[in-house]
Amino acid sequence: MDIETIYKDAGALLEGHFLLASGNHSPRYLQSAKVLENPQTAEMLTQALAEQIRQAGIEVDTVCAPAIGGLIAGYELARALGVRSIFVEKKDGGMALRRGFTVQPDERVLICEDIITTGGSAKKAADTIESLGARVVAFAALANRGFCRRYGSDISPKEACRLPDDKPFFALADFTFDMYPPEACPMCRQGSEAIKPGSGA
Repeated sequence: MDIETIYKDAGALLEGHFLLASGNHSPRYLQSAKVLENPQTAEMLTQALAEQIRQAGIEVDTVCAPAIGGLIAGYELARALGVRSIFVEKKDGGMALRRGFTVQPDERVLICEDIITTGGSAKKAADTIESLGARVVAFAALANRGFCRRYGSDISPKEACRLPDDKPFFALADFTFDMYPPEACPMCRQGSEAIKPGSGA
């Protein structure tokens, strides 16, 4: 499965001059919402992700997604795995489980995002779930921005990665883009202005 081509065909792999949430600039940008707006594509991608997880022998009771970016990916992955889907929401700098959702002691939870960059939001979601007594067994995303090492990849994790070393991270592909601090951005030097096309980076 050629994930990069699927993203390009969906208009989800953008090229230009982009301002990332980190404050850095990049000539490329991933917008997974454009891939997930097609239910058939969302199903195909999450079925492939679910197969990776099953082949690795990871047993999952529940998929939990950080809102809002991970909601569709998390729901579709839960459907592919045949388990329930819940989500956590931002609250006071962290995440909270609301809307009547609960987890049980030792319940096996997988944290799912659409894209993982440093994994900061996924780590906050995991901390919330574990504070309630459940057990996070793995992390997953459709795309990995290359800061963290995904299962089966030879990319070394960067210092900025926030995912724990003792739990596997599954993703369909690595996307490693050039990034520049604003003061060293070659596109800025050429007179181009960075734009922020959507949430996440």
